Amino acid sequence: MNPLTELHTQHTRRAFLGRGTLGLGGIALGSLLNAQAAKPNAIGGQADLPHFAPKAKRVIYLFQSGGPSQMDLFDYKPHLAKRFGEEVPESIYPAERKTTMTSGQASFPCAPSTLKFTRHGQAGTWLSEPLHHLAQVIDDVCVIKSMHTDAINHDPAATLFQTGSVLPGRPSMGAWVSYGLGSGNANLPAFVALTSNGRAKAGQPLYDRLWGAGFLPGRFQGVKFRGQGDPILDLYNPAGVTRAQRRRMLDALGKLNRDQAGRFNDPAIATRIAQYELAFRMQMSVPELIDVQREPQHILDQYGPDATKVGKYAYNCLLARRLAERGVRFIQLYHRGWDAHNNAPKEVPAQCRDTDRPTAALLLDLKQRGMLDDTLVVWGGEFGRTIYCQGKLTKQVYGRDHHPNCFTYWMAGGGVRGGMSYGETDDYSVNVTENPVHVHDLQATILHQLGIDHERLTYRYQGRYFRLTDVHGKVVKQILA
Repeated sequence: MNPLTELHTQHTRRAFLGRGTLGLGGIALGSLLNAQAAKPNAIGGQADLPHFAPKAKRVIYLFQSGGPSQMDLFDYKPHLAKRFGEEVPESIYPAERKTTMTSGQASFPCAPSTLKFTRHGQAGTWLSEPLHHLAQVIDDVCVIKSMHTDAINHDPAATLFQTGSVLPGRPSMGAWVSYGLGSGNANLPAFVALTSNGRAKAGQPLYDRLWGAGFLPGRFQGVKFRGQGDPILDLYNPAGVTRAQRRRMLDALGKLNRDQAGRFNDPAIATRIAQYELAFRMQMSVPELIDVQREPQHILDQYGPDATKVGKYAYNCLLARRLAERGVRFIQLYHRGWDAHNNAPKEVPAQCRDTDRPTAALLLDLKQRGMLDDTLVVWGGEFGRTIYCQGKLTKQVYGRDHHPNCFTYWMAGGGVRGGMSYGETDDYSVNVTENPVHVHDLQATILHQLGIDHERLTYRYQGRYFRLTDVHGKVVKQILA
């Protein structure tokens, strides 16, 4: 350790208290116990949280990586059919908002959706034909048509949604929630991340920093469950190693770590101690968790034929429900393949074949278990798609480029009003015309439903206090029940 850094850490309040007990390991344990005493249903978290009574106990965030096409799914524009092939006016779509993938095109023809739309539910919500399972539960869903973002390319746009900044290195939303509220189960992480691929295409890369802890202590980062093989590496003891032997090894390792913590007062050592213990407990809890074959057959049938196939979106949706009912606070699903640059009429329905049935099944499953009222489900990607065609336009084939100005998200459960649409876009589905919702507004609303004031959940780093919503964001109260 750098001597100046060591001197600094030894003069912090945490270090002073640590020297008087068992080092940082004892301080970490003490903080967990104090927080738990204040919040008997939570393990860890900040003593002053939640700030007010929450409407949701947990979040399941179904992130659709690649940018779902809003005008092919939710944002119905029937009058555009007669504008097929017409140039989208530059006054509507200026050159500076086009990516380099299409800015050099000689023409920007209007590409109306080829998919049929129908009204569903008591509110008459418009949905396209590939969403026929979601249509059955649409009265539990609030469709937000007026989302907009700052980023036009995948990685910064996804990073903004997940961490509140287009720059890598900030804590993810799940890490903030884990830091603030702690876990509901000592044997499982507070924050779990799951990934899956669409059948049509692999999609954009998903980096671990999207569920990382950033500058928060490392124990708050999301634990990724792998999509093949064992969900977590080293979940099972090696051949010939018993659980008792593993316990003795961890006890010896913990003693060494506590000794180091007492000498160097390094916060990372406290994190290491806590994570080793969590990993030991997960060896008992995770095998039962991932055994979805224990589910009744009618539940497996509800999620579809991929419900028992590890790594598939349907399996992850079912696993999300199992995680939620076991006290996991923030469950993040990432599903890739929505990047429909070349053939939206084929690729969008293909993605829906993977996602529509399991998504609706998740809502039904939560509802029939009495969990939807206190589980906030969020669906959406990093941006939308252009109304103009990328590449050559035909009656059957059109591609769509990235579009940050307007796109659709939806939320269900957790104190959100169901059976409503919020916000409007212009005639071309290019700009928001009513009730805009920025990324930080969405984040503020999610935190609010968990009982967190987004302006008060902060962490001091490099001389300033950071928060998920930076210096922006307002709760979208109009969509709350």
